[in-house]
Amino acid sequence: MSRTVVMRLAVASILLASLSVYARGPASTQASLKLILTVTLPGFSGDFDHLTADVKGGRLFLAGEDHKSVEVFDLQTGKKLHSITEVGTPHSLLYLPEQDELYVTDGADGTLKIFSGSDYKLKDKIQLVEGLDSIVYDRAAQRLYVVSGGKDVPLDHSFLTAVDLPGRKTLGEIRFEADHVEAMAIETSGSRLFVNLADKAEVAVVDRKKMQVIARWPVGIAEQNSPLAYDEKNQRLFVVCRKPPMLVVMDATNGKVVASLPTAGHADDVAFDKDSGRIYVPGAEGFISVYQQKDADHYEQIAKVQTAPGAKTAVLVPELHRLFVAVSPGDTKAMAKLLVYEVTK
Repeated sequence: MSRTVVMRLAVASILLASLSVYARGPASTQASLKLILTVTLPGFSGDFDHLTADVKGGRLFLAGEDHKSVEVFDLQTGKKLHSITEVGTPHSLLYLPEQDELYVTDGADGTLKIFSGSDYKLKDKIQLVEGLDSIVYDRAAQRLYVVSGGKDVPLDHSFLTAVDLPGRKTLGEIRFEADHVEAMAIETSGSRLFVNLADKAEVAVVDRKKMQVIARWPVGIAEQNSPLAYDEKNQRLFVVCRKPPMLVVMDATNGKVVASLPTAGHADDVAFDKDSGRIYVPGAEGFISVYQQKDADHYEQIAKVQTAPGAKTAVLVPELHRLFVAVSPGDTKAMAKLLVYEVTK
């Protein structure tokens, strides 16, 4: 028997054992999330995408990807405050309180749109490549890194573009020979940026100063890596894959996989609470997988919290001890919702 076959059999055995444990439920019945508010959203169909919060201003922003809007809610009560409609296909959002500006990637026309936080009017836009999607912000440099291109445009390649927000200009870009580039995570103590190449089942490591790819790490045990989070203190990447649904923990110094656990299916976000060591993965199949970090290399699933089908995007607001989850009706006639959970100890 070849070495390759032996390795594949070993991986399959590990996956079957993990799935068997997962089917029986979490190792602990410890409470982790308490549903405190459900906001029904009549009139919405299709998918929502990502969320962001304005904590000081008490607002929550939600990208209505298929509704062609950005919805604004009261962060405490869930009351709808406003609909921003000058967008085509909004995906990722960033709110900066210093400027009181909301930044929206619009996949329809390839623009990064900038809205006033006071009156929600369009202030400016920066033209990039069509298919704008994921973003990550370098606060120290005031630079936004934006993913564009890919199969939805359609293109057989994608781009990572650095945008100087104060100057409203692009600073450089990297071309990936990949048609499905997903979430990113940034290192604040160094110059690295981690990028999920979903169609390659790899994590690309980018040097932000040089705008060069310095490494590509294969996930190995799973594919379609989409959400991504980073524990900078312990140098660990949390890579959420969809095939099979799995949370993969990688050593961010060398790309080695140190842990893997089954997770909620078709997840589009992952949240890491560095203070508690908790990881939250919302999946469209209708539940949130919650994990506890024991140490850098050891993790335990502590809860499987029921949500609703289509609940695949979420944002954690640590200051309020709240997790906000968007329920997309997709192609069904189900009611769109916003679910608010209290994060418990």
